[in-house]
Formats: sequence, C-alpha cells, structure tokens
Amino acid sequence: MLPPLLFSPLYRRYIWGGRRFAAAFRRELPPGGDFAESWELVDRGEDQSLVRAGPLAGTTLGRLVRERGEELFGHLPPPAFPLLFKFLDANRVLSVQVHPDDIRAARLDPPDRGKTEAWYVVAAEPGSRIYAGLREGVGREELAAAIAAGTCETVLHSFEPVAGDCVFIPAGTVHAIGGGLLVAEIQQSSDVTYRLFDWNRLGPDGKPRPLHVSAGIEAVTRLGPVDPVQPRTTADAARVRLVDCEFFRLDEVRPDQIWRCGGDGGCHFLAVLAGEVRLSERWGLPPLGPGDCLLLPAVTGEQEFAATGGQLLHVAVP
Repeated sequence: MLPPLLFSPLYRRYIWGGRRFAAAFRRELPPGGDFAESWELVDRGEDQSLVRAGPLAGTTLGRLVRERGEELFGHLPPPAFPLLFKFLDANRVLSVQVHPDDIRAARLDPPDRGKTEAWYVVAAEPGSRIYAGLREGVGREELAAAIAAGTCETVLHSFEPVAGDCVFIPAGTVHAIGGGLLVAEIQQSSDVTYRLFDWNRLGPDGKPRPLHVSAGIEAVTRLGPVDPVQPRTTADAARVRLVDCEFFRLDEVRPDQIWRCGGDGGCHFLAVLAGEVRLSERWGLPPLGPGDCLLLPAVTGEQEFAATGGQLLHVAVP
C-alpha cells in the first residue's frame, strides 16, 4: 500500500527572504539571510518534492503521480500534481503582483495553469501589512497610472494582519505580502507571475528588477478590496473551513487529542503549525512538529492522529 508521505523541503532564496524557517520550524539552514520560500509539496518539471522517510525515500512526487496515481488520488490521475504548498518568510515586502487565470495561462508558450492561491498567516510582526485587491473605485487605468508614477501603494487595499488570518486570492487579483510575515500558501501548481511594482528598490545586481506591466494589467480581472475570510464551522468540531474553491479546500484544524482524516476516497495534505502530531506506529514515521507536512494518499483510508497542542492546515485535493 502507498503509505502516508513525508517530503523534504525545497528552498527558494530571494532578496525579501530571511531565516525564520530556522527558528519557527527548528530547521538547520545554510549560511545566508535570504531564505524566502520553502516548497513543501511540488511537482513541476525539475522542481520535485522528494519523499524523505519510509520505504519510498528518495522517490519524487512526479514519479508517484505517474506510476501510482490512482492510489494517490483515488481516481484517474492528472498529468502532474495540481497543487503547490509553500511557506514564505517575508522579511521584506514582496513585489506587487498579479497571476493570470487558467484561460490566459493556457495561451502562454509553453501553456501553464492559472494561479489561484490562499494565504494563512502563521506569524505577524506588529505593523506588518497585507496588500490584497484594489481600493474601491480603482480600475485598470488608475492602477497603470499609479505604477507609472511610482505610487502604486496609493491604489492598493491593505490591512494589518494577525496570526490566524486567511486571505483568498483568486487569479487576477493584485496583491503583495508585506514584511514581517510568516505565511503558509496553497496554490494551483503554476509559477506564472507578473510583477507590477517593486517599491522602487534595486535587486542584488544594483539594478531594478524587471516588471511585466502590460501583461500584468491585462491579467487583472478582479477589482475591489480583499479582506480576510470568515471561517465557517463544519460537522467536525475540530475543523473550520477557510476556503472552498474549484481548485482546493482549505481548513484549519485544532484537534483535541485524537483526530481522524481520510477515508473518503480522496487525497489529503496536512501541514503542522503548532504542537505535535503522531500517526499510527504501523507507518514507522517520526512525530510531526511545526513545519512538517504530510500527504495522505487516497488508498491509505482513514487515519487516526494523536495530537498534543496541535494546530494544522488541511487541504483536500480535488
């Protein structure tokens, strides 16, 4: 049987990153203060999550999709895993961006998916901000004019987040993550990003980073402000629903000692944010702590988790 799967993280280093993964998740990082993203679940060409424990250690997620996809998904598998999960250490503000929807991304060469995503704020420093959507009354023309004038911030809707906030960013929404935030992100598996504005700063080479204003403005399909979602109760007392869209369902789970997941014929992904979570000893896996992530193949059926002070994110894979 395909067992529950633990993967090794893949790090991405950008000018806005830091070293919070070491402190928050007790990870050993190489020297440097620009660890921006930790990709926990990815199947995109050469970017592959590797199983890090158990009999399948060293196997790529892509190989599992190709060779054991029906066990993994519970149905005929897609060509590649459709979602990407990452943690972001925003030590500095990210650029103002927009992602195309599926229709626009399919026109690219090579074609790609659109990128709808959701953020969960794991930790927030006082005064940090999230920029999500445009202010009321602002359209494409006003956005383009503000970018040209170097005053993009004046047309962006923003708010000061707190830990536990979740923000849903459908494709076509202008957005930026501010400095001082540790964020978990679930998204369509796409890396198509149009950078609209970079806060008039310089890149590592001393030059402004490239912008994609024309393509980005065309990709803006959603106007108006975006605020944190309102969690909804579910039949499971430990679980609240944060996002339910055509690409994924995202829940926050705070289990009381024993919690069960799976058994519905589908694939599930879990990310531990706090406490400790243990699976059945039959799997031979270590206890899961903050930053650890687990993929539950459909074939494993319902699993029982013993949690101590646990806080998790749960993603139901379509």
